[in-house]
Amino acid sequence: MTIPRLELSAALLLARLVVKVIPLLEVPIRRTVLYSDSQILLAWMKKSPGQLQQYVRNRIVEINQITADFSWEYIRSEDNPADVVSRGQLPLELSSNQKWWKGYRVLLESDHLPATCEEISDDELPELRAEAFVNLATIDSLPVFKAFSSFRKLQRVVAYILRFVRNCRIAASQRQQSKQLTVSEMQMSLETIVRAIQRMEFFEEIRRVLSNEPSKRFATLCPIIENGILRVGGRLQNSKLPFDAQHQMMLPNNHPITEQIIRTLHEENRHVGPSGLLAIVRQKFWLLNGRSTVRKVIRSCIPCYRTKPRKIQQLMGNLPDFRVTPAMPYEYTGVDYAGPVQVKEGKYRPKIIKGYIAVFVCLVTKNIHLELVSSLTTEAFLAALDRFVNRRGLTRMILSDNATNFSGASAELHELYQQFQKEMVLNKINDLLLPREIEWRFIPPRAPNFAGLMEAAVKSVKTHIKRTLQNATLTFEEFATVLSHIESILNSRPLYAMSSDPNDPLPITPAHLQLGRAIEPVPKPSHLDVKENRLSRWQYLNLLRDRFWKTWSKEYLSTLQTREKWTKTTANVVPGMVVLLIEDNVPPQSWKYGKIVKTYPGSDSLVRVADVKTASGIFKRSISKIAPLPTKDNEDLQRDSELSSGSDVPDYLLA
Repeated sequence: MTIPRLELSAALLLARLVVKVIPLLEVPIRRTVLYSDSQILLAWMKKSPGQLQQYVRNRIVEINQITADFSWEYIRSEDNPADVVSRGQLPLELSSNQKWWKGYRVLLESDHLPATCEEISDDELPELRAEAFVNLATIDSLPVFKAFSSFRKLQRVVAYILRFVRNCRIAASQRQQSKQLTVSEMQMSLETIVRAIQRMEFFEEIRRVLSNEPSKRFATLCPIIENGILRVGGRLQNSKLPFDAQHQMMLPNNHPITEQIIRTLHEENRHVGPSGLLAIVRQKFWLLNGRSTVRKVIRSCIPCYRTKPRKIQQLMGNLPDFRVTPAMPYEYTGVDYAGPVQVKEGKYRPKIIKGYIAVFVCLVTKNIHLELVSSLTTEAFLAALDRFVNRRGLTRMILSDNATNFSGASAELHELYQQFQKEMVLNKINDLLLPREIEWRFIPPRAPNFAGLMEAAVKSVKTHIKRTLQNATLTFEEFATVLSHIESILNSRPLYAMSSDPNDPLPITPAHLQLGRAIEPVPKPSHLDVKENRLSRWQYLNLLRDRFWKTWSKEYLSTLQTREKWTKTTANVVPGMVVLLIEDNVPPQSWKYGKIVKTYPGSDSLVRVADVKTASGIFKRSISKIAPLPTKDNEDLQRDSELSSGSDVPDYLLA
């Protein structure tokens, strides 16, 4: 037995003896004080008995009952006369011990103060019971409902639980031992699940039906309760339909189990459409807002979504600075390939070979330069690029499709793509461009909308070739001549709509903005504010050039102000979203799943490019080639996430 328990037993003995001795004294006693030198004992007496362990609790309760009219005070061990007996003393020492013969010295004082007893914390006080804290919380769904993503699996688990409970209540000889569930057990499981859902969602309506009170919420359905389940009363009692079809079990439209039931029936019936699925559901269940609930579930069905995915269309981006700032023609250039085209080896040689057209487009003036190349070799491309620079002058930047675009065009262009992937080829291109201070940029892979000017130019070139040549086959020189005519025609097109007023000047064309330009032009001062009679002939020509640029700034730029498509802002895609990677010429069922790992917000904070991680690696794609899956996780990420801190898309990608 521990020392505190011994002290407790001594205090109990003191209490019992006091109540027996006081009546024998026959002396009037005004106040009785009991002393103990155990601070633990006094701390126990201040506690509620329920906080103490059983041994201590029982004795403290008895002490409190016996000494209810008495007081307990603390006495230090050196002042306690009882210590003389418990510890023992020699006769000589005992004869001179004033504490033993005269008692506690404080009792001799008329206004004595009890000794101070230090407080003992609960952490240091022994024999305390472990406290149990109860926190009441209202749950809106049973945990088992959220543990399964398949309703049939949930139904089987509940059926096995019900079988276990039933087997525990009956004799062993009558228990169901088969591992297979019966139809009646599955039906009982279904009714149990529906009953649990209704008690959480339709508690007030069930109470009203049981009390024969009218229910405003279900007034048109005339609800009834059968076997504890709220069902539709309806008007089909006289039909020959099954009981479940006459009186469907009512389900809420916003419960996760309701969605699981609809999704299960949708999958078991070959992904039937909304009307057919609603008819199937109503063979057993009556959904509140059934039609909209069924459509919502079908919209979130991944196999159905894959057959017709929804592509993202973000607000059309702002034009980059070089598209809206006057500059020399071809100072900023885009390049693309068209073809292949059929070309004869020679005038007297009927052998047909393939040729290709390199289309160079000025990103400021829309000037077009066409070069016919004989093959897709690196040397042929570099030669075409060299001829372009020699004829049109140095360019500061070349923008082109990402090399992966070539792989999707044709087998021939795939060869060019492979050439661009070789380090040796890139070194050759850099050797040509770097000494001339030409920067080469690429748009995101498989995003032709980022290079609209080049795509439009290629389309125009193909249109004129088809209309001009039809089925004719030309030699290389003849085809180059035809391309020069097409180039002249395309560069003569107005940059903006012509006026119906005959007094208005003709609209400017790309050719106007190119007149008088040298290969490496020297910047010239503007003569717009100088009178014409004060100008030399050369200055007068420069004045005309300045007027062209002024008209370009006033008339042509205003036509670029409006957004002809993609006029609405769409919620940004965010890292973590699961998406489908849209592939051209591949059926949607074969598109790969991916996860967005990084986004690239533009200067307007809108995301138009993202990195997508698939089983094959990480790919950079325009959002037009991404289809987010209609899952709740994606919706939560899109709603709660902030924009990623990734670097912005360069301005030239927003063209």
